[in-house]
Amino acid sequence: MAKDLFSRKAGRVAQTDSVAVIGLGRFGGALALELEAQGTDVLGIDSNEDIVQSYNGLLTHVVRADSTKEEVLRQLSVHEFDRVVVGIGTDLEASILTTSRLLTFKHPQIWAKAISEPHAEILGQLGVENVIRPEHDMGKRVAHLVRGSILDYVEFEDDFVMIRTQPPTEARDRPLGVLGLRDKYGITIVAVKRPGTVWTHTTAQTVLYDDDQIIVQGPKNLAEGFSTMA
Repeated sequence: MAKDLFSRKAGRVAQTDSVAVIGLGRFGGALALELEAQGTDVLGIDSNEDIVQSYNGLLTHVVRADSTKEEVLRQLSVHEFDRVVVGIGTDLEASILTTSRLLTFKHPQIWAKAISEPHAEILGQLGVENVIRPEHDMGKRVAHLVRGSILDYVEFEDDFVMIRTQPPTEARDRPLGVLGLRDKYGITIVAVKRPGTVWTHTTAQTVLYDDDQIIVQGPKNLAEGFSTMA
């Protein structure tokens, strides 16, 4: 009876702006809490009773369950969700089995955490389009920040990046439309933030100064090269 009641509640959650997060470890738990903070209903699932209890009252619904079993996922209405995150990291077998069960539903958009390159390869071979490697991706990002001239760094597919940095000498003191940076360096400066102000879009008339911060976008090698110019 209690299981049926929870299934009905989970089904109602699945009909709203909601996400199911399977695996509430450091990554999955932080993700689930952030989604809740942004107003998204979250169904949290974990096999550890202590972890489940620690999230009780913090997520829309949280339940202890074995996510490797298709019938359990169906009882929790996971097949009705549009988006599911598999955050299981320490148990490789559970991660792969859970993901394969979800793929049979052919409905949720799946994000799955990988803890290694072979793990990522297996998830990709299963058919997961959104494979997350948080430690790997964060390591790459922090490496760019440690270099000093880059203040923030976001990498997209096809080696396209957006970089927050300060304008090099070549980009200062004259309107961007006159400098022709896109023709010279293959990049675009899309936004600027002056001290004490908010981010604004740049125009051909925008003039940059040495204490500004800028957002540079373009191919990885070109944007990095421009952002590390003196």
